Amino acid sequence: MSEFRSRIRRRALHARIMKPEDTVQFFRDGMDLGWSGFTPVGYPKVVPLALADYVEQNNLQGKMRFNLFIGASIGAEVEDRFAELGMTDKRWPYQTGKVVQKKVNDGSVRMGDKHLSLYAQDLVYGFYTKERGGGFDLGLIEASGIAEDGSIILCGSVGVAPEVIQNSDKLIIEINTAIPSFEGLHDIVMTERPPFKKPYLVTRVDDRVGTLTVPCDPDKIVAIVESSMPDRGRPLAPPDELSERIAAHIMDFFQMEVKAGRLPKNLLPLQSGVGNIANAVVGGLAQGPFSGVNVWTEVLQDTMLDFFDSGKLNFASATSLSLSEPGFKRLYADWERYTSRVVLRPIQYSNHPEPVRRLGVIAMNTPAEFDIYGHANSTLVNGSRMINGIGGSGDFLRNSYLSIMHSPSTRPSKSDPTGITCIVPFATHVDHTEHDLDILVTEQGLADLRGLSPRERAKEIITKCVHPDYRPIMQEYFERSRRECCERSIGHEPHMLFKVFKMQQHLAEHGTMKIANWD
Repeated sequence: MSEFRSRIRRRALHARIMKPEDTVQFFRDGMDLGWSGFTPVGYPKVVPLALADYVEQNNLQGKMRFNLFIGASIGAEVEDRFAELGMTDKRWPYQTGKVVQKKVNDGSVRMGDKHLSLYAQDLVYGFYTKERGGGFDLGLIEASGIAEDGSIILCGSVGVAPEVIQNSDKLIIEINTAIPSFEGLHDIVMTERPPFKKPYLVTRVDDRVGTLTVPCDPDKIVAIVESSMPDRGRPLAPPDELSERIAAHIMDFFQMEVKAGRLPKNLLPLQSGVGNIANAVVGGLAQGPFSGVNVWTEVLQDTMLDFFDSGKLNFASATSLSLSEPGFKRLYADWERYTSRVVLRPIQYSNHPEPVRRLGVIAMNTPAEFDIYGHANSTLVNGSRMINGIGGSGDFLRNSYLSIMHSPSTRPSKSDPTGITCIVPFATHVDHTEHDLDILVTEQGLADLRGLSPRERAKEIITKCVHPDYRPIMQEYFERSRRECCERSIGHEPHMLFKVFKMQQHLAEHGTMKIANWD
């Protein structure tokens, strides 16, 4: 028996094996499609690409459009191909790829953005497909196998795959034989409806309360297809000096908190977002003084393997293995040692406020910008252009023991190496309010905002986080705002509302945010 057929342990389903191109018959224009996948891992590949080939070969661009509901981002070779061919109408809740971003921002792709834990449960409640009474016309799932009872053995991500399987009229399953079976790595809890939802009885990161596979009615499976396309993974540049300086500030802060008795010696469970700074922070932990550390997060990046190798990471819970291609090779080469200390969960579970708050998770994420009072923008450049989406950052930051946001103090513009300040007077879009954030960090320093009033926060952020090129500009803005507003008894969070976006205007006109003055 071939490897592919041996992965389908419910033998009656062998009759539904077909080639990718044969699945085109199941697709119709305007369908609501639910997909597996999370931070390009565990997403269907051969069926979407066969469908894209069919659309291109038959000149159906813009004539077969679909509403895509996926856990988060997927591989750009699928995401951008669909967008380029006009196959994506709606896209929830997070995307990456140059083409799809352009289409979102020119209005040809209708994107919705939502906290991921809420998005997952709202899929089950039928909020996004209420025109058809909820659920999906068709679900596309990448799996590493099908069990004897027809339940689905997922791959390196979970995301919203359980919700898609649970709520799709029909299912197409891709069995990926280019990767090992992930059986045993998952802790699956299905989403329930109010008012009798059960609590997540998790008091330790390594607790398991669910099943190893996703329950599935085999009669819903209309096709099973073999895939031999491995996950491309997320390539990350090595940590640079700036990222390492940010990581060092956070390590120093953790040591001070341990010394003050506000953190245990092995810290509390850590959540780390996606990107080079997050990777550098985890790399700093691998080299740092803390041992017996646990992780409760969304994604595990390459430096998590370094953290395991250091002997300082005890156990990690996530919804996806967001590794690079070399990272996946490293994982597969030492499979048992790594996976014995990893569990993968659905995002409505991994990101749920209940375990995040109960476990005392320390949340660390990167915004696009934050302002002098502690509001942060994670999604929209200049308040209008969508980058990727909020993802799960809000799930963690709003409910964590410590909410930390880290960012470079500046980014380059086309004409100025420090032409864009990431700390502004007023965030052009607010995803995380002042009520959500405890600590803000740049390579310049760390601002501890706990227990501070708004005007105290502004002084701390300007002094500790703002780049020297912008510190006098920010200081002048704050002092003038404070003086003018307090004189009129409206100065709890003082702003000059008609001047507050002058720096953004100057950037658009002159290529830098370095204004001469506020007049």
